[in-house]
Amino acid sequence: MNQQTIDRIRKFTDDRDWEQFHSPSNLAKSICIEAAELLECFQWDDNYDIQHVKEELADVLVYCRNMLDRLGLDEDEIVNSKMDQNEKKYPVDKAKGNSDKYDSFV
Repeated sequence: MNQQTIDRIRKFTDDRDWEQFHSPSNLAKSICIEAAELLECFQWDDNYDIQHVKEELADVLVYCRNMLDRLGLDEDEIVNSKMDQNEKKYPVDKAKGNSDKYDSFV
C-alpha cells in the first residue's frame, strides 16, 4: 500500500476520532466481519459482482491497515517473516501442485 493511501486511511480515522474504538480485539472482529462479507459475494456460485468484491476487499484491507497501526507493525516485515516460514513449511519439491497441508510432507 503506498504512503498516500495509508495517510488517507489515517486521516479518515483521525478526522472522525475513531482511533478510540480501534482496540486490537475490535479491529480483529471487524476484519473477520468484513472478510465474511467478502465471502458472501461467493456464497452460492462464482457469478459475483466484481464491484462488490472490490468494496468488501477494500474494507478488509483498511481494517488490516488500522490493526498494523494500532500494534505498531510493519506490513512488509510481517509478510516477509511469514513467507520465510511458509517457504520452509511448503518446499517447492513437495508442495508444487499439491494442496495437502504441510504436516503431510514426510
